[in-house]
Amino acid sequence: MEKTISHLDKKSVKKVISILQSNSHPMNVIELEETARSAVDAANSLDVEVGAIVKTLVFVIRSQNHEISVIALVAGDKRCNTDAFIKLLNIEGKIVKPDADRVKEITGYSIGAVSPIGLPNELHLIIDSSLKRFETIWSAAGHTHCVFAATYKQLKEMTNATESDEIT
Repeated sequence: MEKTISHLDKKSVKKVISILQSNSHPMNVIELEETARSAVDAANSLDVEVGAIVKTLVFVIRSQNHEISVIALVAGDKRCNTDAFIKLLNIEGKIVKPDADRVKEITGYSIGAVSPIGLPNELHLIIDSSLKRFETIWSAAGHTHCVFAATYKQLKEMTNATESDEIT
């Protein structure tokens, strides 16, 4: 009989678990039977509103001399207003969505599993203040079948993200 390996044993998930533990976070990473690759999938798997799912979106702002990576933590029922990045970060440039390989290079995570925690320190993180509507919000934990719960305040503190009501 074949032994099934838990997604919780994946390196990227263990990284999230370790960070949550080091922050004395009271909630554990949970493994879902169904995928949480999209906000709708995650909401269905968890039986919660789509807005309570945190979409961790990756963008690159390209200017003449360099690129700046931006991570937007957006409520699952909202669309990201990327035009707000220019004003919030005081940067000029063209905003692009990177491909899957570039997302992995920037974040260390695969698309659909990008966790808002455990990201490189040089990234600019912006959190959608509309997530405050929910007592509990859910984020990817490094695999498409793994998530963790937090309050808005806990997630904001763990990510050190800039709060904005302009990105949605």
